[in-house]
Amino acid sequence: MCMLKGEDSMRGNLVITIGRQCGSGGKMIGQKIAEKLGVKCYDKELLTRAAKESGLCEELFETHDEKPTSSFLYSLVMDTYSLGYTNSAYMDMPINHKIFLAQFDTIKKIANEESCVIVGRCADYALADYPNTVSVFITGNDENKLNSIKSLYHVDDAKAKDIMVKTDKKRSSYYNYYSSKKWGDTRSYDLCINRSAVGVDGAVKMIRAFAETKQEWLNKNT
Repeated sequence: MCMLKGEDSMRGNLVITIGRQCGSGGKMIGQKIAEKLGVKCYDKELLTRAAKESGLCEELFETHDEKPTSSFLYSLVMDTYSLGYTNSAYMDMPINHKIFLAQFDTIKKIANEESCVIVGRCADYALADYPNTVSVFITGNDENKLNSIKSLYHVDDAKAKDIMVKTDKKRSSYYNYYSSKKWGDTRSYDLCINRSAVGVDGAVKMIRAFAETKQEWLNKNT
């Protein structure tokens, strides 16, 4: 796949961000599209890099991964981000907000460095000003999602449903607090795909075709 040519490195990198319902296969789809394009797929790997670059303990990133905060504290976090990390507000900030800022910064750094796929963590919002980003949301029918969860975690129907509901609630709350959009709403993404309707490989084909089409359109109109 060709990459856009632009005056800065960001315009030359294609970044596909993937939001996903629990059990929809979003991570697998992200890994497969990354393999097809010959680029990296960042999921938990993003936490490792953010921890290393921020100097914070990686276990803290795992503990607070995609966990929501209050809208008031979100405003404080973003004000601090705009002012820089050296001010006193950052030094006094609770650890979960420092973790959000570190991830936010790492996502931007990765997008400037290389074409890639990023799963979850409000990556589409962090890269909202990056024209060569393709934001995707993966859904699925409940039956298919529950079967995937049961197979992955070796649990029964009741436990699988509990995992699905709680995970989606956590992801939704996190996204809705940290972004100006609504998790899972079609208006929040470039492309929404029901994995149950097209399968994992079908979803990969659709994302690749959409990314190519978007790049062609940007080349003609920018």
